[in-house]
Amino acid sequence: MRVAVSGSGGLVGSVVVPGLAGAGYEVVRLVRRNPAPGEKAVGWDPEKGMVDAVGLDGLDAVVHLGGENIGSGRWTAARKDAIRNSRVKGTRLLCNALAGLPKPPKTLLCASAVGYYGDRWEDLLTEESPPGKGFLPDVCREWEAAAEPAVRKGIRVVTLRIGVVLTPKGGALSRMLPPFRAGFGGVLGSGRQYVSWVAIDDLPGIVLHALTREELRGPVNAVAPRPVTNRELTEALGKILSRPTLFPVPAFALRLMFGEMADPLLLASARVVPRRLEETGYRFLFPELWGALRHLLGQPE
Repeated sequence: MRVAVSGSGGLVGSVVVPGLAGAGYEVVRLVRRNPAPGEKAVGWDPEKGMVDAVGLDGLDAVVHLGGENIGSGRWTAARKDAIRNSRVKGTRLLCNALAGLPKPPKTLLCASAVGYYGDRWEDLLTEESPPGKGFLPDVCREWEAAAEPAVRKGIRVVTLRIGVVLTPKGGALSRMLPPFRAGFGGVLGSGRQYVSWVAIDDLPGIVLHALTREELRGPVNAVAPRPVTNRELTEALGKILSRPTLFPVPAFALRLMFGEMADPLLLASARVVPRRLEETGYRFLFPELWGALRHLLGQPE
């Protein structure tokens, strides 16, 4: 099978591409430049509204992982526009191009995020749960709706609502490690907020599962089956690193440091479970937080 992947150089794409190649797929990268001669790549530029539709013709599937990093800087008006546009406009551009192909792919996997659910505290959230309120839920809702041209074309569209990706190579865990290793780790806010996480090692398997299970379509929660509170995450990380966790960071301090993004990214609670993955037989490599952290940090029991 020939599969095109956008965002192939990102945190998720960097593990999904070798996972697909290792499973025997021919991977074609969507790149924001002119591909070199002989390179398995298709050029596109979402900001300019350009995509090489000819290069997409005849693909079996597309895995769309592109999008601006939501945690790379304070949320100014310009940053929020970039976050929204990179997801909504990019997805709409790609899906319009796929819908216009003589031979469109059978399947489109499009990234989304558990930010769709917003701040819901202890509510158990499945794919059938309604969206929350606020900037991130609004972006996720528009992001997912932007795939409608592909749905109308008859392409099987799976929307992966990805949780907090745990890896020491980037994202939330990589930012937590320096203070925790120095002995300055602690809970954020009340510590009671739920974190819906997924080990990065599970993402290639989730993508492959969604590509091959034709009964999957629509939203699919790409999270481990056992979400944890921030306090549980803090305690586990401290014990695995053999460091104290005695320095809590109150909510007001987080808001001073990070501005508007502190609440949705650090203080909001989303207790999300992967009902569709489990119903269709996906077996997680790391269903439990302790096993995932020990593996990721090279700390066997």
